[in-house]
Amino acid sequence: MSDEINLCLESMKEDMQNAFLFLEKELDKIRAGKANVKMLDTVKVDYYGAPTPLSQVASLSTPDPKQIMIQPWEKNMIGPIEKAILAANLGFNPQNNGEVIRVVVPTLTEERRKDLVKKVKQESEQAKISIRNIRRNANNDVKKLKDDGVPEDEVKKAETDIQKMTDEFIEKVDKLYTFKEKEIMTI
Repeated sequence: MSDEINLCLESMKEDMQNAFLFLEKELDKIRAGKANVKMLDTVKVDYYGAPTPLSQVASLSTPDPKQIMIQPWEKNMIGPIEKAILAANLGFNPQNNGEVIRVVVPTLTEERRKDLVKKVKQESEQAKISIRNIRRNANNDVKKLKDDGVPEDEVKKAETDIQKMTDEFIEKVDKLYTFKEKEIMTI
């Protein structure tokens, strides 16, 4: 196969991988009833006047499935961390004992679980659309190469490879969706 086609396929694979990684990151933010430190990734703490990610001013852990424990590296950061968690509006009520902050993750209702599954489905569909758009762009690039003198049999093989790779990534998205749905619906 020609170098141009290989370059096109590599670029497409990288773009599809990035779309899949983005989906994974988005689904990590959706809570599934179990405590996960990634739930607090969006929290920014006022650290001496600069908005700083919570993970950079404290140690985060999950001592049990219903609780996140936050151990600030500096004692005077307990107040700002507590305020930042409340300001992030994640539905958590932090409890401060002067040493650590505990965030109890409330149990999800059946209705809330169904809403979260719908959100996971939407995110998965967005990832599939991105992957299909990447496929369309790659096919267009390969067809342009045909006009530039690349043999037709190489173009046909490249189109087959593009479809095969697209199917693989769509399958990965479906598996991730199924896993996350099961995780959310498990009580």
